[in-house]
Amino acid sequence: MPMPLSPSLLFSLLLVTSIAATNAAVTTTLQFREAPQFYNSINCPSILNDQQNNNGISNISTQLCSVNAVHVAMTLDAAYLRGSMAAILSVLQHSHCPENTIFHFVAAASADANLLNPTIAKSFPYLHFKIYPFDDSAVLGLISTSIRAALDCPLNYARNYLADLLPVCVGKVVYLDSDLVLVDDIAKLAATPLGDQAVLAAPEYCNANFNSYFTPTFWSNPSLFLTFANRNACYFNTGVMVIDLERWRAGDYTTKIVEWMELQKRMRIYELGSLPPFLLVFAGNIAPVDHKWNQHGLGGDNFRGLCRDLHPGPVSLLHWSGKGKPWARLDANRPCPLDALWAPYDLLQTPYVLES
Repeated sequence: MPMPLSPSLLFSLLLVTSIAATNAAVTTTLQFREAPQFYNSINCPSILNDQQNNNGISNISTQLCSVNAVHVAMTLDAAYLRGSMAAILSVLQHSHCPENTIFHFVAAASADANLLNPTIAKSFPYLHFKIYPFDDSAVLGLISTSIRAALDCPLNYARNYLADLLPVCVGKVVYLDSDLVLVDDIAKLAATPLGDQAVLAAPEYCNANFNSYFTPTFWSNPSLFLTFANRNACYFNTGVMVIDLERWRAGDYTTKIVEWMELQKRMRIYELGSLPPFLLVFAGNIAPVDHKWNQHGLGGDNFRGLCRDLHPGPVSLLHWSGKGKPWARLDANRPCPLDALWAPYDLLQTPYVLES
C-alpha cells in the first residue's frame, strides 16, 4: 500500500507542477518586439582581449572573465518575463557602455530553456547573456509559506546561490529583480565601494519597522535575537544588490542563509519568504547605497497593491516591489500614475501589431 504524502511534500509537488505549467503556457504565448541596438560610447574600454580584437572572434565564454565587464544577474520566470524584458531594455538604454554589460539569467530547471533563450535573443540580438538552470529541489524543502503566494516561488531563492551558479571568474555582480527599470547608468551602481569587509551593498532603510519581519518566537529567544547584537541592523530590499561573489564564496554565505531557513522550518521565526534570511546574515554589515538606486514599494503593499508615490529625492531606479505590477495594472486599464514611467520600456508585441 503506498505511503501517503506529507503535507509539505505535497505542497512542494503541487508548487513545481503549477510553476512548470505556467512557464510553458506563458512563454509560448508572449511575443516581444526587437529592441534597438545600443552601442558603447567612444571612451568605453573593450571587454575583448588583444587576440580577440585582432581576429574578430568573440563569444560569451571569453567575455565573462573580462575585468571591464559589468555583470548583471536576474531571474527569468514566465510570470515576470514581461517585466524582465523591460528591465533589460532600461539597463541598456541608460548605460554609457551597454556592450560591456553581461547578463546572467537564472531560470528554473523545469522551465523550457529552448523557449527562453530564443525569446531573449530575438528581442536583444546583440546581448551578451547566459542562462543558468536552477534546481528547485535545492530550496523546495526549505520554503515556508508567507503572506503572498508569489513570494513562495523557489526562484525567489536563486539569489542565495549566485556564487555557485556563476563562473568563478565573475567577482562582482549587480542583482536586479524583474519588476524594475533603471533611468541611470548601471555601471555607477556596479562601482559601489564595498570597503574592506562588506559582502554586499544595498540601500538601507533604518526608519522601517525592522522588528516586524520576525515573529514573537524570534524576539523572545535570546539565543536568536542576539544575532543582531552589536549590529545596527536595518531593513534593506534584496531586489537591488551589489554582491562581491569572491567574499561570498570565501565566507560560505549560502550555507549561513540555508541554516536560518532550516531553523525556520523547525520553529517559525520570520515572515515574508526569502528576505529575512538575508537580513539575519547581512543586516548591519552591508555597504551603503544611495536610496535613489531603489525607489521601491511602487507595487503597493503585499495585500492590496495600492498606488504609491516616489520617495523624496533623486531617482535612478524605479522598483514595483509589492503586489501590484505595472504591466498587470496597465492591461486591466487600472494603472497607477507611476506605471506610465514603466510603459515606455514594455516590449510586449500586441495582437494589433502582430496582425499588421
